[in-house]
Amino acid sequence: MLLQGTGRDGGDLIDPYPNTFKEISLGPKVVKNRIVFCAHLTNFAQDGLPSDRHVAYYKARAEGGVGLIITEELSTHPTDWPYEKMIHGYSREAVKGYRKITDAVHRNDTMIFAQINHNGSQGTSRYSRLALWGASAIADPLFREIPREVDETDIATIIESYAHCAKLAKEGGFDGIELQCSHSSIVRQFLSPLTNRRSDRWGGSLLNRARLMLKIIEATRESIGSELALGIRLCGDEVTTGGLDIDQGVEIAKLAEESGLIDYVNTSIGIATSTLYAIEASMAFPPGYALYIPSAIRRAVELPVIAVGRFKDPESIDKTIASGHADLVGVVRGLIADPDFVKKAKSSMATSIRTCLSCNQECVGRMGLNRWLGCIENPRTAKEYLKDNEPVLKNDTALGEATKTFKRNPLPNRSKVLIVGAGPAGLQSAISAVKSGAQVAIIESKDRAGGALTLASKAPYRSELSELTRNQLHELRSVGVVPHFGVAADANMVRSYDPDLVVVATGSLPNKPWWAGGFEDSKVDGESAVTEVTFVLDGRSNPKGRVLVYDELGFHQGTSVAELLADRGAEVTIATPQLSVGTDLGVTLDLEAWMLRAHKLGIKLETEKVVVGLIGEEITFLTHTTGETFTASYDWVVVANHPLANDQLYLELLKDGVKVVRVGDCIAPRRVVNAIVEGDLVGGFLS
Repeated sequence: MLLQGTGRDGGDLIDPYPNTFKEISLGPKVVKNRIVFCAHLTNFAQDGLPSDRHVAYYKARAEGGVGLIITEELSTHPTDWPYEKMIHGYSREAVKGYRKITDAVHRNDTMIFAQINHNGSQGTSRYSRLALWGASAIADPLFREIPREVDETDIATIIESYAHCAKLAKEGGFDGIELQCSHSSIVRQFLSPLTNRRSDRWGGSLLNRARLMLKIIEATRESIGSELALGIRLCGDEVTTGGLDIDQGVEIAKLAEESGLIDYVNTSIGIATSTLYAIEASMAFPPGYALYIPSAIRRAVELPVIAVGRFKDPESIDKTIASGHADLVGVVRGLIADPDFVKKAKSSMATSIRTCLSCNQECVGRMGLNRWLGCIENPRTAKEYLKDNEPVLKNDTALGEATKTFKRNPLPNRSKVLIVGAGPAGLQSAISAVKSGAQVAIIESKDRAGGALTLASKAPYRSELSELTRNQLHELRSVGVVPHFGVAADANMVRSYDPDLVVVATGSLPNKPWWAGGFEDSKVDGESAVTEVTFVLDGRSNPKGRVLVYDELGFHQGTSVAELLADRGAEVTIATPQLSVGTDLGVTLDLEAWMLRAHKLGIKLETEKVVVGLIGEEITFLTHTTGETFTASYDWVVVANHPLANDQLYLELLKDGVKVVRVGDCIAPRRVVNAIVEGDLVGGFLS
């Protein structure tokens, strides 16, 4: 049903999401709809300058219909270089790259603003070799480097550098400027009592702490004139004891509005180091979790307000605007996953949106590893500059030696391709093959698609993983491809299909530890039953009593099962050879929330422990950092270890001379992104 709606700004419009698809004025600029691709890091910069990858990336989202793009931060001063691939916005050399970006975006009737920032003490001197600047000489909890408390001369330089950077952005064709005063900014460090201990006119009262922000607003407006929009991104709650809270956030927004110089307020939550998990929240946080911040600010100011916080579908966006919590909504990871998010919503094709999982593995996680942005669902993210049929990986050995053969002698594009396995790798292989013109059939031994991902989605706070399978199946059904379930493939059956190419995506198998007699699904009196995480998740094993989760992986497998069993009433200990439990959860910003839940459930943590023996109920541990051994008794042991590639069918077909490739865990068990990227390569075998 199409409804007619009204918004705070703009006229009536018939649309599936009537509040979303209304124009709105941000000062002198009119934005065509209410969805904003907010600022986020990409690691695309080359030698401190915008790259062609930036151009293609932002262009794709503009082509996808988003109303406003706000670029990643542009550094205002040489003392600000917190990560390697940052755009040096103070450099005139950047203007040429800006022009390429803004021209590409403007061709699609989309507005684009530049966010400018100085990270202050939230950085490192590793790249600049210069002392960090800070409101006070207080080290950031992540970077752990003492900044130099800036003096009056430095503060004047900071203000001037913002104005200079904004002027260059204006020359580069941007429609507006956003001043980052939020989670990673020297401005927030002045605003916050946590990091501002000054006793001069720049510290103490809230008005004094806000003085730098107000001076920067004034200087920036003078620099860019009245023809560009000017806004601030404001931290409404640092989520830290003694820090900025929502009441102070509202007062700061009111001070900014009273200047009469800004056109909108964008919002943020948390500090980009100590409470980063609150900024780029994982799927453990509900969508819209930070909505209380823009809602409170919007009640206090007349300016348009932007909401952020895991908005992943157009219906929730429209309701947020309709209910008056915000005037615009920021969608970042949703548009990273699907550049056409907005276009699909406007065309009543919301079910076709490749919904973001908030898994944080390839977007947030890759940033933390100093790599360019990615997405586990979309192998083309950050590769928009490639041609449609160009592979995302250009390594001939990506799928083994057979890949070279197919690249030299590609199959006709109407070839018959049989996919064995309907997990992430198999489904992506089918999508890729169909796009290249193949006739595709998929067979799967189980009664549903998804493979290991289906089991993983049964773990606490991990249900959204199943949306990857939903998204893949929807894309295949739209072209008439539906997997055949309950079909156990063997070599003879595969040959009976008479395929031109076989893609084996049979996943992995559990790997019995050397010290365990075998995997069991029930407890035997006087002995510990040893099982494996997938057996717990699929219901074959139901550990009770004293349970040891032995985790060699450091990711969600062990921690999720430990939480699941503790919630069922088991007395759970999780042990790992690593120096901390759930090491890799830190990269995806899941660790803090899991630790809080684990503490509440009474889960015991044992680190630096290696299992070296099991006799009856007694497990012998070695503390590998000291060489000490000890024993402990458990009713059950749940193993989270490296599985084995299920490659028997592939090896048999290869031996028989069948044209075959393998993808995903069938090559070597790894993360889901490898399955997606390798599946995407299959279409390249067809001419």
